[in-house]
This record gives sequence, C-alpha cells and structure tokens, in this order.
Amino acid sequence: MYGWFRRLLVKPKRESPQSSPSPHVPVRTPSPSVDGALSLATTSTPNPPPPFLSSTIRWSQTYDVCVCHSPVDIEEAIRLASYLENPPCGLRCFLRQRDANVGGAIPTELCQAVQSSHCWALLITPNFLLDDWCQYMMHQVLSEGPMSNRIIPLVLNLPYSQYPKELRFYYYKDLSKNPERGYTQVYKTVLKYLEDMVEEDADKVDCNMDSTSNILEGASCSPRTKLSSNYQHSAPLLSLQEIERTDAADSQGYCKSHDS
Repeated sequence: MYGWFRRLLVKPKRESPQSSPSPHVPVRTPSPSVDGALSLATTSTPNPPPPFLSSTIRWSQTYDVCVCHSPVDIEEAIRLASYLENPPCGLRCFLRQRDANVGGAIPTELCQAVQSSHCWALLITPNFLLDDWCQYMMHQVLSEGPMSNRIIPLVLNLPYSQYPKELRFYYYKDLSKNPERGYTQVYKTVLKYLEDMVEEDADKVDCNMDSTSNILEGASCSPRTKLSSNYQHSAPLLSLQEIERTDAADSQGYCKSHDS
C-alpha cells in the first residue's frame, strides 16, 4: 500500500530531447547526372552581347534603326520595334508616333531621325506608297546613304510590280510569309553593319599609328645621317688630277674619231 502511494506521488523523469533516440531517416544523395544538371543550370549564363554593341561608333548615333512606316501600319511597326528593342536584341529604334517631338516641324523631325540613325528599315506596304511623308523619308534615306547596307526594305502585302523603282537595286525582306524571320534578318543586318563600322574604325586607327610612328622615326634622324644614307650607294669621289686625266683621255679619243 505504501509503495503504491509513493509511485503515485513521485513524478516520472522526463527525457531530454537530446537523449531521446531519433528515428532513422535515410538521406537521399543525388545521382551524378542530377548533380551535374543542377550545377550546369546554376552556372550557365546567357550569351554576352557582341563587344561592338558597346563601342563608341554605335553610341555616336542616337538610334540603331529608324523604322519608316505609314501611320496606318503602326501596329506592324510596333511589333518590329518591340522585337528589336527587347532582350536579347536590345537595339534602339525610332518610331515617329512615339519618339518625334510633339509640335515640331514634320520635315525637320524626319530629317533628324534619318541623320541620327545607323540603319533605316522601310516598312513598304500599299499604305506606305500612298503616304507623302513616307515617300519623303525614303528619298531622304536614299540621299543619306545611297547604295549602302544601311537601307533595309521590308515588304508586307505588296506585289513586286508595285515595289518602288528607287529600291530595285536593294534586296528586300518579305514579312508576309514569316514576319519573325524577317525581324531576325533585320537584327542581323544591323549587327553586321555595326561590326563592319567598328572594324573599319580600328583599321583607320592602326593606319594612323603606323604613319605617326614612321614620321617620328624620320624626324629622329639628323640631316647628316639622311644625306649619308641617300648617297651611300653613289660612286666614289675622284681627285682633281684624276678628273684632268679623264678629260684628257676623252679629248684624245674625240680627236681620233674625227680624224678617222
């Protein structure tokens, strides 16, 4: 009886969480293939932009592409500009309804847009041919860069018979069948032009450096050195006596020839 009361009054000892045995939980290790895929996914980065996109040649102009279009074709022009401006392209486009100064003179705004752009994309449609300002921009483009790779004609819902005669010598891109493919071609054309401009500028810099180094090397020579170098392959100098002997021999030979 006493033992029963004692067990009832005494509180049982609680086991600490550290001493309590934890159930065995198997740890699942990832397989080498999964581990490699995860590491590849974490380390893979998108392709960096071409280095010539950050060159001073590109930033010398305000826009990379000037999109010339009719106001009726604004939706197609916005689709083209969105494709070229959004990543991964990241180009700078000019749209008349968006980027022209409000209240400015239309001819002035269009001329400034043409002159401050590297390339010009002409969205040629039936509406383009009926718009006087589109014709104005087309002729401004032709006068600014005739027979150059800067002009990119884009044809949409237009038969070849109505294609402008001024552009017959330019390869055009048809957007009627596959617009996205045409957008990609525009992007590649602009990149190729910028790359060629950067390479041409680098060649000019190298040529100027070579000419400057040649001038400096020539200026470092003294006049005496220049004269000696110019006459180092000339005949040896003769003394006065040798000159007299030579003249006498020549005169004797001349007399004998006349006597005979």
